[in-house]
Amino acid sequence: MAADKSRALRAILLGGLIAGILDISYACIFSYIRRGTSPVVILQSVASGALGRSAFEGGAKTAALGLFFHFLIATTAAAVYYLASRKLRFLVNHPFICGPLYGIGVYLFMNFVVLPLSAIGPRATPLPLSALIGGLLIHMFGIGLVIALVVRRYSR
Repeated sequence: MAADKSRALRAILLGGLIAGILDISYACIFSYIRRGTSPVVILQSVASGALGRSAFEGGAKTAALGLFFHFLIATTAAAVYYLASRKLRFLVNHPFICGPLYGIGVYLFMNFVVLPLSAIGPRATPLPLSALIGGLLIHMFGIGLVIALVVRRYSR
């Protein structure tokens, strides 16, 4: 029983860590190339989901809070996939299909549920096509597939 809990914890933490690193790296690189936005501003934008516009006035403290929230969200996504995979074994057996589909689900949930309910509120303008495609791809392969493969690795 303790070994099962240890494997579960490793799957969730490693899946969340890797997915979080890939996702925030993508966000920082894409935003810098597209608009010259610094990583601090990207992290503050994550914190703005809880703090609103004031997050951009908090310097390193709100950037650190944004980083914490980012990894909390990534780890939660890994935990949800792991827990679902305990009942839905096809999630473990078919990670190359289920992972990217899960990533699309995470993308849709974040953009159509979490963000509209956050202090940021609903998006005023549609995303440019490059941001939409990039966002879907990182969620499919950098989040969904990564989490699915890590969960498969730690599942019996």
